[in-house]
Parts: sequence; structure tokens; C-alpha cells
Amino acid sequence: MTALDPMLIEAPYELQRTIGFRMCEWSEGHAVFELPITTSIGNRYGIPHGGVYAMLLDTVMGYAGCFTGDPERRQYALTLSMTTNFLSRPKGKLLIGTGTKVGGGARTFFSDGQIVDETGERIAHGSGVFRYRAIAG
Repeated sequence: MTALDPMLIEAPYELQRTIGFRMCEWSEGHAVFELPITTSIGNRYGIPHGGVYAMLLDTVMGYAGCFTGDPERRQYALTLSMTTNFLSRPKGKLLIGTGTKVGGGARTFFSDGQIVDETGERIAHGSGVFRYRAIAG
């Protein structure tokens, strides 16, 4: 696991506080977030709702393409397209989302993402296309 520079951790935004996910790793082309499995993210069957997986994939794939390494220069992106494949249900109690930037250019980028639990169970996979917004700062 890559050490996360504390200067790069952004204050949690409202959805992040509500759902409960947190950044664990962030570097050029790479992002990892974790989300504890609680009843508040469950569907009527008691397992995490598919929308939670999509939200976590969208987050890690977007962050993977937005690393600048400078807390004063924040890069943002908008999701243009995203595909989510649901593979299994979790066996553990923690969702781990990993995003990897796989290509792109000056205005758009492509990322892949996966979600596993702490047992290694593969839960979901995704791919997305993102458009950069102006750098803040």
C-alpha cells in the first residue's frame, strides 16, 4: 500500500460523510477508497445496494484521473459514461474500491475500477470516460 500524503486528503463532501467512504491511496493514475458495509447502505435483501457499488466505482475511477500531487491545484472531472458489472456479493465487512487511469488526452480520460472485499471476493468491475474541468487554485 502506498502511503497517502495527508496534505492531499480533501475534506469529506456531503455524500462522502453520509455514505462513509474514505480515501486510502491516491497517486498518479491510481486511487483507493474503502467503505465499511453497514445496514444503511443495504438493499431490501440486506446486501449493499448496486448503486453503492456504482458510486464507489465512479469515485475511484474519477479520482484516478485527477491526481496533481499539489493540494493547491485541485483537478476535477465529470463522468461522461460509465459501465458497471456486478460480479458477486461481499463475504466480508469492507468494500475496497480501486481505480486506475488507463488512457486519455487533454480533455478526457478513461479509467477502470474494481471493488473487492477484505476477503478478496471480487464484487464489481467498471469502466468510465471522464471529462476534465478547470483546475482549481
